[in-house]
Amino acid sequence: MSEVVRQSWWRWVVFIGIAYAVIGVCFALPANHVISWRLAAWVASGALYATHLAHENFRLRNSPLATAAHVGSAVAIGGFGLAVAATIHSFLVAPNYDRSRFIVALIVWPLLIGVPALVVAFVISVVMRYLRPTISRV
Repeated sequence: MSEVVRQSWWRWVVFIGIAYAVIGVCFALPANHVISWRLAAWVASGALYATHLAHENFRLRNSPLATAAHVGSAVAIGGFGLAVAATIHSFLVAPNYDRSRFIVALIVWPLLIGVPALVVAFVISVVMRYLRPTISRV
């Protein structure tokens, strides 16, 4: 694999990870209709996840493992971004927060959402790869 290809997929993974974090932070800003905004954030993140997964599978034709690694990494970067935003927010709102929890969140949040995203992406990629020959014959 050439160095240019390696750099380009990492750029996209980081870009999509930042998009996840921006969705999470921006959709949490409105103080009214909180449940609706959270649902909208889930829908937007789900659409981004599905689009990234489809792009890796159909456009780039990556292996299931590479697809899962790229998609899971983007989700983990998004989780890290949300943990950073929560840590910054803790400094702005109340001085009596236990900030050690936020340090732990910098490690735990990316793992809690990145690992399941990786597993789901791998399973979906394997199923898509299995179904791809029958779909292309139609």
